[in-house]
Amino acid sequence: MNHDLAVSMTLAVALAGCASGAAVTTATPARTEVCQPTSEQEIAALFDRWNLSLQTADAHQVAANYAPGSVLLPTVSNKPRLTTAEKEDYFRHFLANKPVGKIDSRTIEIGCNSALDSGLYTFTYGTTGAQVRARYTYTYKWDGKQWLITSHHSSAMPEKD
Repeated sequence: MNHDLAVSMTLAVALAGCASGAAVTTATPARTEVCQPTSEQEIAALFDRWNLSLQTADAHQVAANYAPGSVLLPTVSNKPRLTTAEKEDYFRHFLANKPVGKIDSRTIEIGCNSALDSGLYTFTYGTTGAQVRARYTYTYKWDGKQWLITSHHSSAMPEKD
């Protein structure tokens, strides 16, 4: 196909789109987001920060790890926790058992100002010594100052070892 014909066909298609009311765009806007540098070690340390906040026995300190609008789907409750007050209510009950978490296995993925940490963990209750093995997923977002949890799903392992 010669150059003039190709140009004519391209122009005809563009004009037909305009005539039909369809928008014709030729460029994608540039992305202006600046990505916060991070590492797998830094993302792994976010679980440690959360786990240490459990040791304070202060539900407010634990809930402070979560971003506004975040979702908590907890291990030992059927109710999704969407507000800070709902998260604090859950943790007040959970903290009564004096839980300590330990990561058994994990996979971390890092994006631009977001990260995913998922795997298996075990909680040991200081009050009884009982253990709960569970699957987990934490998603994190950089808020311009710190990494916060945007969603946290945890569910007890369905099968016994």
